[in-house]
This record gives sequence, structure tokens and C-alpha cells, in this order.
Amino acid sequence: MTSLDRTKTVAQIVIEHSECARVFQEHHIDFCCHGNVTLDEACASGPARVAVITADLERAIAERGGAPATDDVQALSVPALVARLVDRHHGYLRRTLPFVTPLLAKVARVHGEHNPKLEGLHGELLELVTELEPHLDHEEAVLFPALMAGAPDRASAAAELRAMFEEHQAVGARLARMRALADDFTTPEWGCGSYRALMKELQELETDLLRHVHLENHVLMPRFAGPTAS
Repeated sequence: MTSLDRTKTVAQIVIEHSECARVFQEHHIDFCCHGNVTLDEACASGPARVAVITADLERAIAERGGAPATDDVQALSVPALVARLVDRHHGYLRRTLPFVTPLLAKVARVHGEHNPKLEGLHGELLELVTELEPHLDHEEAVLFPALMAGAPDRASAAAELRAMFEEHQAVGARLARMRALADDFTTPEWGCGSYRALMKELQELETDLLRHVHLENHVLMPRFAGPTAS
């Protein structure tokens, strides 16, 4: 049966066991922007937390039945990986952000008196949209075509990828602030249907963005620029 190798980095664990991404997300372990650390290094609070997370990771792997992953992202060619990023993850953001932004504005307007953090959450989402839209456009128009060129300029590609990585770090920090302001995406007892829908959408947004950034940082980038620093 496949087992967890704790000598590997958090990012490597997710590459080999995609089901572990959900566990790291639940435990607020950043596997995308700060994934080049071991589980022990990621758990600053010590061995007790490591033991809990390790048990959850091993349970997730066991629930998959120990079968090899059917979705080996490392085996994808650069064009196939880029197509996956654009079709699945960029496409998701382009569909979701125009929907969730006015939904959050509505919930903040209606329930802001009960929960003042909603206004801050709305501001963070607007900033996220402002950052992501040009980021996606640049990747699709400049970065990805350069990487798929027959003989890409490796120095230029490395510089572009490192700029991408720095922008990802800002996105990761913003996602953490949004989760905190959303109280881990929980709906209070007085929350309405729109509030519940918003929390579900925001959690799904975080989930997709974490997997999106992970693929770019830890699968695409090392092919051209070497491993990222955490």
C-alpha cells in the first residue's frame, strides 16, 4: 500500500498524492507558495500538530485505496500542462470572479452591521480580482507562449516565472486574509441563503486557486527555472 513519505516536501506530497491537498488546506498548510518545506518544518507548533496532520494525510491516502494516482501531472507535456491551467483554472476564475464579487457585495451590504468583517472581506476580494485579471492575461499572452516555443530563452523564461512566483505569494497571503475574515468560511446562525452560498463559493475559490498556484509553482516552474524558494 502507498504510504506517506515525510522526508518529502509538502509540495511533493501533493504532487504524488493529490488527495492530500484537501488535508493541507483544512489545516491551513500552504502547499503552493511555501510548499518547499517538510511537514515538520511547516508545523511550527510542534510534534503534536504534525501527528494529527500525518494521521489525516495517511487516512486520505488509505481512502484512495493505495491505488496509483490516475492524474500524473508530472507526466504532462508543457503544452498539455498549459492547456490544463488555462482551460481548467483560468477558465474557472474567469467564470467565478464576476459571479462571486457582486454576491459578496450584496451580503456585505445586507449583513455588514451583524458582521463588520464582511466589508474587509469584500475589499480583499476586489483587490484579488485587480491582481488576478492582468496576471491571467499576461500568462496567456506572454508567458505561456514563450514556454511553449520550440527553443525558449531560458533566462527570459526564468525571469518571467520568478515574477509569476512573487505574484503568487501575494495571492497566497491575500487568500489567508480572506479565510480569516470569513471565519474559515462558516455561516453564522443568522446567515441567510445568500450568505451560505457566498461561503461555499469562497471556499471553492480558495480550493481551486491553491491547486492552480501549486501546479504553476511546483510542476511548471521547475522545468525552466529550478525549484522555488519558500
